[in-house]
Amino acid sequence: MSLEPDHDHSTPIPEELRNQLAQFQKHLWRIKVMEAILAGLAGLIVSFLIVFILDRLLPTPPLVRLAILVAGTSLFAIFAPLWIRRWVFGHKREEQLARLISKKFPKLGDRLLGVVELQDQTEQKASLSPELRAAAMAHVSHQASQRDMTEALPSSRHQKLALGVIGGVALMVAGFALAPKAGINSLKRWLMPFSETERYTFTQLDFSEIPNPYTVPYGEPFSLAVPVSEKSDKIPLNAEARYGSQDWQTSSLEENRYQFEFPGQQVPQILTVKAGDAIHRIKVEPQVRPELADLKAKIKLPNYLQQDDRLLDIRTGVLTVLEGSQVSLIGNFTRALAEAQGTLSYLNNEEIPDAPAAPSPRQLGFAFQGETLTSDSFPVNSHRAEMPLFWSDVKGLSGASRFLLRVEPTADQPPNAYIQGIERQVVILEEETLEFEVFGEDDFGLREMGLTWEGEFTKPTDDTPAKGELILQKGSPTTARLTDLAIFSPKTHNIAPQKLILRAYTQDYKKDRERQFSQPLTVYILTRDEHAQMLKNKFDRILGELEDAARQEQNNLDANERLSQKDENELQKDENQQKLAENTEKERENTEKMKELSKKMEELFKDAVRNKTLDPKAMKKLSDAMNNLEQLAEEDLPEISEKLAEAQDKKNAAQKTKSDLQEAIEKQKEALKKMQETIQQANEANQNFEASTFVNRLKRAASEEEGIASSFIAAMNSEGNTEIDSILGSSADERFMDPVHFRLLKSLVSQQKRTNSDIRWIQEDLGHFHARTQKPEHKKLIDEMTQSQINLRLEALRRKIETNQTFHAIRKAKLQAEQLRKWAKDLGGDDSSESGGGGGDGGGGDQAQEDFEFMLKVMRMVQSEQDIRARTRSLEQLRRSLKSQNP
Repeated sequence: MSLEPDHDHSTPIPEELRNQLAQFQKHLWRIKVMEAILAGLAGLIVSFLIVFILDRLLPTPPLVRLAILVAGTSLFAIFAPLWIRRWVFGHKREEQLARLISKKFPKLGDRLLGVVELQDQTEQKASLSPELRAAAMAHVSHQASQRDMTEALPSSRHQKLALGVIGGVALMVAGFALAPKAGINSLKRWLMPFSETERYTFTQLDFSEIPNPYTVPYGEPFSLAVPVSEKSDKIPLNAEARYGSQDWQTSSLEENRYQFEFPGQQVPQILTVKAGDAIHRIKVEPQVRPELADLKAKIKLPNYLQQDDRLLDIRTGVLTVLEGSQVSLIGNFTRALAEAQGTLSYLNNEEIPDAPAAPSPRQLGFAFQGETLTSDSFPVNSHRAEMPLFWSDVKGLSGASRFLLRVEPTADQPPNAYIQGIERQVVILEEETLEFEVFGEDDFGLREMGLTWEGEFTKPTDDTPAKGELILQKGSPTTARLTDLAIFSPKTHNIAPQKLILRAYTQDYKKDRERQFSQPLTVYILTRDEHAQMLKNKFDRILGELEDAARQEQNNLDANERLSQKDENELQKDENQQKLAENTEKERENTEKMKELSKKMEELFKDAVRNKTLDPKAMKKLSDAMNNLEQLAEEDLPEISEKLAEAQDKKNAAQKTKSDLQEAIEKQKEALKKMQETIQQANEANQNFEASTFVNRLKRAASEEEGIASSFIAAMNSEGNTEIDSILGSSADERFMDPVHFRLLKSLVSQQKRTNSDIRWIQEDLGHFHARTQKPEHKKLIDEMTQSQINLRLEALRRKIETNQTFHAIRKAKLQAEQLRKWAKDLGGDDSSESGGGGGDGGGGDQAQEDFEFMLKVMRMVQSEQDIRARTRSLEQLRRSLKSQNP
């Protein structure tokens, strides 16, 4: 038979015991919660006080403050929750309280623990009596009631903690009361350890203007001025500082600051400053001062120059620049700059009286980009200027020294023109061409370079002198130098024989500046007759010098012959040797003179070849004289000097000296004979020269007379022109005569005056020539000219021209032309011959003369060909010049 189980029965602990345990638990919780709170507050107060106290001694690092804050708040954040968890949440059940009581009262605790276990025990009615269990619980409850459960509470520190908190609060209150700024400052630094709140000190130093790190000059003594802040509550009379681990320096308070002086340093260190409770540390970095690496000037030249900006290196400190330019400075430094100062001061021109006063100083502004400095632009005027430049870098270091810039203004100088490769005075025939180099230069660019000329007649005439110009080269704003070969041909520019002043010119880009000219080149453009007369004059001078050289040679010969009359032993004496040396030196001097004469004769011959009117016979004699001179200068006279020098050799025996002297005398005699022959040849050539000039001069006068007749005939034929009446029958009065005819009449009168003068000069020169030569043909011509009364007839012709007696003037002009040509022919001239008449020697020549004349023709043909090529180049140059003027 099965038994049905009885219902479970549980017996609760007695109410009295339960209340007693609840009171014990409540009392436990209250004490432990209070301990947790007080411990947290104590931690916070202690951590704050630690920061407060440490800040009074030294600047507390942020990490230390953080550690103190974490340690102080950890009692609240970590310890209090753990404490509460242990004592509050760990003692919520009755068995937990019974175990805690058993630590103080073991027996009672065990019984209480048993009671708690019994109340939770379930069993069947048959196995355990509920009445017995209740009785046991009641017994234990009675025993517990006999005890004070509070005695079983664990040791409590809440009173001590409370006293500690009260003490800490008191200290805090006292601190805030005594030093409220310090308390508030410490509170901020405690609550926010990584904030930028500076540590409060009673002595406050002002480091706001002192950078950290603090840069000082490398290896140079430096100073540090530390001001005391106005907010400082306590100002000590002295302060200390030291660099790294070096000795402390003491500074007294002066003008509310401490001044420290340190020796030069090279290694970065920490500099510590102490004043009262204030301690400051800054890092000091010795650095080399910033230096100027290079300085350039950007120059904007005046607009009229049309040039790009220039960049000049001015590290020398001197800037020479054109007036009117705009200048800005560009400098590169060894370190980035933070500041620069420069004041441009203008200087008065004391050298110039009444010069305008200098402008006021100008403060320049500067812009920085890294290590590069750029200044504002400033104008350059006529005054010199100076500007000291100061700078400091981003680290506060200034330059080791200032840089003094001097600005030297210059004016735009006029351009220069030069003519080179030609003598200052030249003589040419009108068909010849001059070639010479023309140079032009300017400091800021040439616009153009050219050539100008202006003529001047050396004889009275109504013709207009030549005047013109030629552009050789066009320049540009950047062209500082021009050079060209000038090819000037009178025929190319239709310039008649006259004196011509040639000048090269240059022109730059400066407004209102006129052309600048070179030194003048005087060019005498001669007719062939004038050229022949010039050659004759040169020949006369050469002959005079040759005769002087011959006389000197004769004197030298006489002196040597006197010495040769002495015996051999006497010739060896010092005084005779001295005379021999003097004779040798004179011989050498005469030799050098002969060399010069040989060169002059050669140049004369080359010049004479250019004139086709000269008599070939005269040219042959001139050539022979030139060859003889060359032999004398290069062979004969040097041999004489050499023999005389040998005669002076001290190693010679007396007989050898005598022999050498005799040989020198023999050679000297031969040379003197050749010199006299040369003089004779030169005289004959000169006479032929002069004679040929008479022929050419008579021919020229005849051409002038024919020209007068032709001009009248052309004017008479002008009736085909309805605007100009014929000159025939016109009055010579300017009031009634056509202006064109009146100018013609005046020109013809002047032309006739020149011809009359030329004929008088021919007669006079012919008389002098006959007096020297005594040739009958010249005497005959002089008599015919005198008997014909040529001067009176020409003067009468001039009067007829002046009164416009046209038919009479034409007839008489033609008659005089025929007479003059007849005299030229009688004197040896031939109208059909281009090369002109001879000198009256007549007759044909030998083979040598024919060969020479052939060679002379070839030379003149070559010269003509060269003249044609030169004129072609001159025409090409003229074409380029015209094209440049009209592009």
